[in-house]
Amino acid sequence: MKHYNDLNTFSRDIGVQDPEHPLFSISFGHKSNGNMDDIIFTAGFYIISFQKFVSGSITYGKKEFDHQRGKMIFFKPNQTVTFKNVKSEDDCFLILIKEDFLAGTNLHREINSYSYFDYETNEALFLSPSEENTIWSLVNIMHKEAHNNTDDYSKSILLSHLGTLLTYAQRFYKRQFINRIDIIGSYASRFEQLTNAYYNENKNSHLGLPTVAYMAEKLNISSRYLSDLLKQETGKTAIELIHIYLIKEAKNLLSEGKMNISEISFSLGFENPNYFARLFKKEVGIPPSVFRNNHLN
Repeated sequence: MKHYNDLNTFSRDIGVQDPEHPLFSISFGHKSNGNMDDIIFTAGFYIISFQKFVSGSITYGKKEFDHQRGKMIFFKPNQTVTFKNVKSEDDCFLILIKEDFLAGTNLHREINSYSYFDYETNEALFLSPSEENTIWSLVNIMHKEAHNNTDDYSKSILLSHLGTLLTYAQRFYKRQFINRIDIIGSYASRFEQLTNAYYNENKNSHLGLPTVAYMAEKLNISSRYLSDLLKQETGKTAIELIHIYLIKEAKNLLSEGKMNISEISFSLGFENPNYFARLFKKEVGIPPSVFRNNHLN
């Protein structure tokens, strides 16, 4: 597996011009050449791409992207990426950003808050025509700035427009979440059904507590994408919804009074009763023993 640490080598291998700046690059009209037809690589920099795929597949992490039409894809540093026979149209752009370019700036911290850099499969950002125009206008401004004579303002202007592009991407993902829910249906209800099935099928006895990764795999999306979808729909993340379910079940069992606290803890899939007690107190405000005594009395 090849690792790219510098922008020049990566740019040459994918058939675009060498970058003007060693830490930041924008190129247009990227078409994969023979070197990129079938390659597995990691890169020590961020990659932001808009492409209209003709054929081929890209795998990021463990799962494959959907390439039905033009889209933006976001790769964070040091993730495994696989290109197989990738062909794309000319109307595309590629942004490469070394982490050193962001060092000491607000964007260095902010970029880690954009969870779409962790999305995996069928989760690229599909832009509407007006959204595409917005993104392209920002990219064109950055490209022009990157190719002007560098002065004291160049980097701050580039970073300002890059931050705006990332913020717009976040907004457009919110729109995509809403559209996806409208088309496919409520993810919250499907998530709840999966949680119920998990316990009805007694999976907790050998798998322990339900995890976000398990739920995401069943829904064929990544953990971060699932949490963001649920946050958009319910105001709660996936782990928060799992905790709500666990506390609801725990309250029912505590109120029945048939099992002690340790038995209830293990029946729900907790490995440690102390962890169960801490979570219960955090969510309810009182220890499970107090809750049990109040309802039994």
